[in-house]
Amino acid sequence: GKNCSCAWLFWWSVLCSASQKATIPVSNDTRDLLLATVSEDSTASQIHQSVSALSALGLPLASQEVVSALKARISKEDNVLAIILALLTASRLSQQAELGDILEEIEDLAARLDDLGGVYLQFEEGLEATALFVSAAYSLSDHVDMEPPLKEDQVIQLVNSIFSKKSWDSLSEAFSVASAAASLSNNHFHVPVIVSAQGPAAVSHSHPFLRLQVTDVLCQPLSSASVLAESASAVSSKSAVLSQALFTLRDGVFELNFMASQPASGYYQFSVAIAGDSRFVANHVELKVKVSTRVAINNMDLSVVDKDQSIGPKTTRVEYPTKAKASFMADGHQNFAMTFQLVDETTGVELTPHQTFVRLHNQKTGQEVVFVAEPDSKNLYKFELDTAERKTEFDSISGTYALYLMVGDATLENPILWNVADVVLKFLDEEAPGTIQAKTLYVPKPEIPHLFREPEKKPPTAVSNTFTALVLSPFLLLLILWFKLGANISNFTLSPSTILFHIGHAATLGLMYVYWTHLNMFQTLKYLAIIGSLTFLAGNRMLAQKAVKRYKKI
Repeated sequence: GKNCSCAWLFWWSVLCSASQKATIPVSNDTRDLLLATVSEDSTASQIHQSVSALSALGLPLASQEVVSALKARISKEDNVLAIILALLTASRLSQQAELGDILEEIEDLAARLDDLGGVYLQFEEGLEATALFVSAAYSLSDHVDMEPPLKEDQVIQLVNSIFSKKSWDSLSEAFSVASAAASLSNNHFHVPVIVSAQGPAAVSHSHPFLRLQVTDVLCQPLSSASVLAESASAVSSKSAVLSQALFTLRDGVFELNFMASQPASGYYQFSVAIAGDSRFVANHVELKVKVSTRVAINNMDLSVVDKDQSIGPKTTRVEYPTKAKASFMADGHQNFAMTFQLVDETTGVELTPHQTFVRLHNQKTGQEVVFVAEPDSKNLYKFELDTAERKTEFDSISGTYALYLMVGDATLENPILWNVADVVLKFLDEEAPGTIQAKTLYVPKPEIPHLFREPEKKPPTAVSNTFTALVLSPFLLLLILWFKLGANISNFTLSPSTILFHIGHAATLGLMYVYWTHLNMFQTLKYLAIIGSLTFLAGNRMLAQKAVKRYKKI
């Protein structure tokens, strides 16, 4: 039919236009078919395919008639995809045509976009419609040389939506994303800027340059751009260490010697501005940069201190990474002490890494005990071991322990694990050597027996019997009064309704007892509905009969 022919001609003309080699003979019937499709009776998709085919084949068409047909279809269809196709179609028409009304549809479509948390902007129809809108809006705006009514933050949110997925559900969706990327990279008004670090965003004394790649959304370098570091401040202290520093372009990469500012190790927040083209969008970015360094250990002093200070401590200095030649001995009357400094290997500035531990490893049992080494106000690390106070952590197991110093931090290029010395610890109340076992955390824990709540103590039997008698006493009193005064049953009739009513009443009372002993609430309600209905109908009939008898007596 006409629809299939137009679609076939559309795709064939697209292939011819793309290859620039293939040709197709166009007959008068083909041209007439395409021109006839451009009417108010055709859908927006058919008009778009016909106009695209005519344009690709170089055939003339009346642009103003196409505009009139598009306006009519927009008023009839009034959906996002139809309007987007109208925008794409208008971008192929003559610039002398009255395209103002079609151009205004860009602003109307922008108003229909859904804002998702201030980060994404997209249509309910999904990613494909959103990407096609971006492609159509910039194609038509470039065609008429008029900036689209899109704010900078809207463009950024549209870019976030279009490129949020790493895989696509269909070829048409992938094509729409590629078309949007091409439009965003090559138009007269808005070019989103992508700034990323080449490799990790980190510098050090051995690698002092911070390298940035500045590209468009197609990852094409923007060599005409200029990159300025407006400021760089330490994340921890907020103090600025650099401002208004210009990056240098080298081999397509912008680089800055940040280490020339002599920053201390840590993390820094960069504010970077991209200039050089008025079309740049998202050209102010924030980057987090790590400054790494190498740590050195100075003034490592080891000593055994007498608690009563009757004997002065003898200090031994150990140089990293060697191990102390002699062992150190400490018992309940002595403390083992260690002091050291951590400094920047290059600048000599004192460092306080996040992780500084002292580990003692029993060479015989494999037991390990770890302590935290803390710096004082002068950043001098001190560790003192009182064997009398710490014996529980060692399970009072004497022996030779290897002393390790562990230093680590995300900003350190050379984390340290240093076997400093051997320390012989003696505990006064240690157990017999034959019973020493290596302590391990990976053993079954003792079973925890579950104790149910003990039932509350029941009241004595005498109390229960007394309460039961009190409950039954009104019924017993009723029987006694009936026996003495006599029961008036002269008006009792043996009609079926009377008998059924009293049986139903008794059954209800019996059901209450069964509910107490056997049934649950839902089962009881089911039986009560049946008994209650019969009792109600029988009672109503019985009262009606009594009313009739009373009326006849009158």
